[in-house]
Formats: sequence, C-alpha cells, structure tokens
Amino acid sequence: MPTQAHHHITSYSKDVFSSSEKMSLLMIEVDVKAIACPCLFNRCSRHEEANEKQIKIVILGDGSSGKTSISERFSKDSFNRDYNQTLGIDYYLKRINLTRSYNVTLAVNDVGGQTLGGAMLDKYIYGADIVLLVYDITNLQSFENLEDWYSTVLKYCAGRKPLFVLVGNKNDLQHLRAVKTEKHHEFAKDRDMLAYFASAKTGESIETIFRQAAAHLMHIVLPKTDTDATPILTATIVRQEPQSAMFDKPLPTPNRTRTSICSLQ
Repeated sequence: MPTQAHHHITSYSKDVFSSSEKMSLLMIEVDVKAIACPCLFNRCSRHEEANEKQIKIVILGDGSSGKTSISERFSKDSFNRDYNQTLGIDYYLKRINLTRSYNVTLAVNDVGGQTLGGAMLDKYIYGADIVLLVYDITNLQSFENLEDWYSTVLKYCAGRKPLFVLVGNKNDLQHLRAVKTEKHHEFAKDRDMLAYFASAKTGESIETIFRQAAAHLMHIVLPKTDTDATPILTATIVRQEPQSAMFDKPLPTPNRTRTSICSLQ
C-alpha cells in the first residue's frame, strides 16, 4: 500500500501546484518513502548503534597498587609520580577502535582501595562488564588481598559474572619483585582470568590490557599487531661502590724509569 500511494502522488505534474502546495506534496512524498522503505532513512543510525557499545570497567585492588595510575595512563597517557589516594571512585571515559568498523566506549571506574567492605562498593561494582584486579608486584600483601576483592565481586554480581583480568603493576621494578610469576599465573588460571604484567609508569601493556579485554568480551579477533606482547621496560640499576671501599684500596705506584744520565753536584 505505501508504494502504491507513492506512485499515485508522484504521477501528477508538479507544475499545476503552487509553491506551498509543492512543499506539502514534497513532505508527503518523503513521509511515504520513509514508510515504504524505512531502511533508507535509519540504516546509518542502526549501523552505528550496532557497532558501538559502552563497556563498564571496574578497577579494584589495594591502595597504592597503581589503579589510578593505570586509569590515567590509559585515558590520558600521563603518569603522576605523586601518590594521591582515591576517595570513593574516579571516572574515566575513552573511545577506542577495536577494528575498522567496530568502536567501543570504555567507562573506566577507578575504585579506592579503602572501599573493600564499605557500604558503597556494591553500587560501584553493579553492572560491571570487566573487572581489573590490580596488585603491586613489589608488595606481597596486595597480591594476597586479591582473594577478598575477587570474592566480594562474585557476591555482588551473583548470576552475572564479569570478565576478570589480573594485572601485576609496577613491572618496571622487577628487581624488587615480591610475587613470583608462577603465583600470578596460577591465581589467574584457577579463576579463569586474563593475566598481564604492566607498568603504569612506562606504559608497558596498558593499552594492550584494555583493548584485549574489550575484544575478548565482545568475541572480536584483533589483528596480530594488537596481540603481540609489549616490550618490557625495566628500571636501570646503577651499583656504586661504597666510599669506604674506595679509600681502602692502595694507591697506584707510579712507574719509574731508569736513565743513563748522571747528575753531578
């Protein structure tokens, strides 16, 4: 029926109508076209909606483990050497391209480490698609406390388990490592988690973590360039000899050469 109405209207010669009548006729014609073939008018909006999704990411872990530094490195590509405790929650938003035709908006929720057991934690976790459990590789206690964070998330997300990602932060301080890599991988494997080592300071693996986690959630295969491991940047250790040891060394004896010249006085 809509297509028949369209043919009936456009069969008239537009010369017999006044300007106002032509405008009304044009509006009717557009409306009829929209009814007859709506895909012509909303195809773009449907395409954008189908290929754009907002993903809620919640970052949990003990204080000073580097959650805020990870959030800011990812969203702003910046790093603050000063430690500022997060009170409650900080919110970051970043849009990324997983493929040429698929974009996602990542809503990153940086939750303060003191909120474990707090009254608001369930509100912060609610609706999370991805949960990053972050610890400091130089702090064993921050790793051991992840079990409490993990159990809390499961309690508040009953029936809808999010994708868990284990992140060992401060990987640039490997010479101070207190958590064995075997423990890291074992913890992740036993709980079906993705696992990464990262450094918010150097930027190592930060972008990779968020991109691969989002792609894993959406069942999208990333190009090989996005799945390659990020080079590890480590701190340079300069070993300087103690001053006492330097002064204890005997002074070098100058080389004396003999001469055949005799000096008479």
